[in-house]
Amino acid sequence: MGEEGIVKKFLFFSIASLLLLFITGCGLKEIKPRAIDEKNDKCVQCHMSVVDDQFATQLTLENGKTYTFDDIGCMVKWTRENKAENVAAQFVRDYESKEWILLENAIYVYDQEIKTPMAYNVISFSDEQKAKDFAARMDADVIASSKLYDHQWEVNNSMMMKIKEEMGSGAREHSHEEGAMDSTHNKDE
Repeated sequence: MGEEGIVKKFLFFSIASLLLLFITGCGLKEIKPRAIDEKNDKCVQCHMSVVDDQFATQLTLENGKTYTFDDIGCMVKWTRENKAENVAAQFVRDYESKEWILLENAIYVYDQEIKTPMAYNVISFSDEQKAKDFAARMDADVIASSKLYDHQWEVNNSMMMKIKEEMGSGAREHSHEEGAMDSTHNKDE
């Protein structure tokens, strides 16, 4: 192979490398969670207000639209019911620091006694050891992000009743189905 062949090969690989770099670099806009607006954000699943706390979650679709949720369970339920939507990223909050984490980078703890807004009783941690330590103190289950959607997502009805009692008789009752919690609420939905 002569000098001309080497130059052509070098040129071809240089152009191919630049093209590959351009293709993989373009369109990969980093998706970041947006701030929770407590005055206006409502959980798209249960329609309750979303508080800017360790339970708030959100997802962003490929088209850039962001949905907020008041509980991890609400986000999981919405995702299951809206499989046709192209989800680009899902975010949860670290239970201790309240920092946003990508859903797939978190580790989860579940126990019937963990109080969450919609009584799904699951919280998230960015640090696996902190999650394990928290779970050990409560004798709770640790759930890897890869198993999160396999979890049996049921509303803890007795916890919901406690939450309702704590909120007082003037509190707005709610559920995922019709905006009102009643004795016909089905845990398996």
